[in-house]
Amino acid sequence: MDGTLTSITTNTASSSSNLTFTSGIDGTYDEYLFLFINLHPASAASDNAFSFNGSIDGGSNYNVAKTTSFFRAIHTENNASADVAFGGAFDLHQGTAHQWLNQNVSADADGAICGYLHLFQPSSTTFIKHFFARTSPMESSPGAMDCCVGGYLNTTSAINAVKFDNHNGHNIDSGIIQMFGVS
Repeated sequence: MDGTLTSITTNTASSSSNLTFTSGIDGTYDEYLFLFINLHPASAASDNAFSFNGSIDGGSNYNVAKTTSFFRAIHTENNASADVAFGGAFDLHQGTAHQWLNQNVSADADGAICGYLHLFQPSSTTFIKHFFARTSPMESSPGAMDCCVGGYLNTTSAINAVKFDNHNGHNIDSGIIQMFGVS
């Protein structure tokens, strides 16, 4: 592996309920990288949180069991709060729900999330699928947030589709997710 990125596909949100990748995740690469570029929530609610899940049946179901760990750092614009915290409420323990990638993204005009998710050996039919993600949203307080999540999709079936959405059912107003294969 030399770390070369090969662009596979780009999905652009436009008041989208989700962005899915149902092709291009195959045995060509051992690692896939998803880049989140200025994902902006459509809802004015303060509970916007982007999330993801995998599928083993081409996208008919997104319900793969996951074990994960989530933590975040925050610093508000008015300097009223600054801390680092373990986000146990956002962990999954063999849960099939979507995994949160952040919490409380601001829906203000300048609010968005950027970051990435690495998915390792999704086509393996021998091993579980490890992943890690790091996101940087403008938090709704408002402030800067740095979120880290990692874990594994607990299946030895091939992951052949990935879905990203706003965890609380709100649309993704705008933004881009790009998928790359890593050589």
